[in-house]
This record gives sequence, C-alpha cells and structure tokens, in this order.
Amino acid sequence: MAEKYPTGKSEENHIPYEAVKAIADNILSRIQVKPVIGIICGSGLGSLTEAITNAQNIEYKDIPGFPVSTVAGHVGRLVVGMLEGLPVLAMQERFHYYEGYSLIKCARPVRVMKLMGIEYLMVTNAASGINPAYKVGDIMLIRDHINFVGISGNSPLRGPNDERFGPRFPPMTDAYDPALITRALGIAEEMGIQDVKVGTYCFLGGPNQESIAECKMLHTIGVDAVGMSTAHEVVTAQHCGLKVFAFSLITSKASLDYEKKEYANRAEVVAVGKSRESTCRELMCRMIKSIAAERGTSDPSCGCSM
Repeated sequence: MAEKYPTGKSEENHIPYEAVKAIADNILSRIQVKPVIGIICGSGLGSLTEAITNAQNIEYKDIPGFPVSTVAGHVGRLVVGMLEGLPVLAMQERFHYYEGYSLIKCARPVRVMKLMGIEYLMVTNAASGINPAYKVGDIMLIRDHINFVGISGNSPLRGPNDERFGPRFPPMTDAYDPALITRALGIAEEMGIQDVKVGTYCFLGGPNQESIAECKMLHTIGVDAVGMSTAHEVVTAQHCGLKVFAFSLITSKASLDYEKKEYANRAEVVAVGKSRESTCRELMCRMIKSIAAERGTSDPSCGCSM
C-alpha cells in the first residue's frame, strides 16, 4: 500500500504507482521487444545506441508523463532494440537536478524501467577526478557513492512510499553489484585496458563546478570522482531491486591546489568523451554479452562490431 502525504504536504513532485505503470505500458505498447537491460548513456557512451539492432526511437516529448531534457544539444530519446543478444532500452541523455527538476522526477525513468520488466540498470557518466592518481581518460568502475544531495535530505525516495516499488528504508550496501564489478574488471583485463580504477563517486547538485576548498574536502573524505548525476538513479534502482553496474569516464581533473589551478572546460570534456567512446562502448557491450551468455541468450550476430 502507498503511504499518504501528511496534511499540508505538497504532492507536486509525487507520481503514484499507477501513473508510473501507465508510462511503462505506453512505452511497451509501442515497442517490439521487452527490454531486460536499461542503460543510461552519459558522456563516453554516445555511440552505444548505434550498435542496437532493430532499433526503435521514441522521443521523450512523445511519452506522456515523461520528463524532457532541457540541456542544449541533448538528444532526449529512448532507443529500444537488441544488443549482444539481449533486448535493451537505452536513454540518450538523462535528466539532471540542476535543470530544475526534482530528484523524484529525475529518477522517474528508473521506476518506469522496473515496471517494464527491466532487471539490470547500466549507468555511465562524465566525472572530474578527485583522486590525484587518476588521469583524464581513465575509466572508474563505481563501487560506492557519497550522495551529498541525499544526505541533505533531498532523496528521490522522499515522500510517501509504495511497497510495490520497494521498502520504506532500503539499504544502500552493495547498491553497485559486486559481481558485476568483478566481471567488468575481468573484461577490462581481456581488453587490455590499463587505466581502469575502482572507486567512490560523489554526487553534487551543480551546475557550477566545485571550489578548490570543496575538492580538498571531498579528497579528505575519500571521494575519487565527482559529478552531477547517477547516485539518485542508483538509489531508486536499489529501492526497486534492480542490479546496477556503473562507471565514470574521468574527463577532467579537480583542482586541489590554489597555486596550480585546473579548470574544467566543456569543450575538453566533450573531446575526452569522444576519444574514449569506442573503449567505453566495447566495455559496456562485453558486459551485456556476458549477461546474455549467463542467461543462455547470447547471439554473436547482434551488437558491437569493433
């Protein structure tokens, strides 16, 4: 049963189970396959959708009740089809808190995925390296996160809980599936990738970049990379019972020194994403292929061609 808002609380950002199901049913009625894997494409994975066969594109604006990306240049669509032998749904561009959306609305697509029957959520993002050992172009498999926006009380699970989605107080232990991280490390070794890290991601609200003092604090508390997404999506996925795999592409270095300032440049971030796109794409494709093989549905005729 869904909890009700206490008297006087706003329901502006709440969407009931039935409304989420209506969005899921709308999408399912328009596609030819039932996806097993959901993918949120961040920087470094823009070309992944090109590997999806028998693809169907659905613009966000054409889905009733679905948010619409407001960032200039963002595509804003779902791509549904087959990848490495499994039916997938990929989001081309996500929704960010800094766009003015509530986190409940930003994470809404994850609940939609759950009600579509999706079992795995694969998430990527561009991040700034806090760990001094990280280099621009490194790939960091996310083992855990520090969710500053959530710690402050702003959670995508805030408000009434409907147990048809998940429990009132979901644990975040192993929110990033350890078995999938281990699998990804093996795949990265097979690919000969020398720069794969395993670390902790931090979600800040943005859209401004972090100050030097903030970066020094993040380094002190054990953050390896910082960005403006992902954690709220993973919190929602964990609440829904999805298995999560996520990685960050390090597209800039955080500045920890007042004498040696480093600035994140949007054009450079895009350029790094482009230069590492094929590697990120192959890593994700091989991960999906391994899941397909595990399920006994692998088809070598589908998916990435490297």
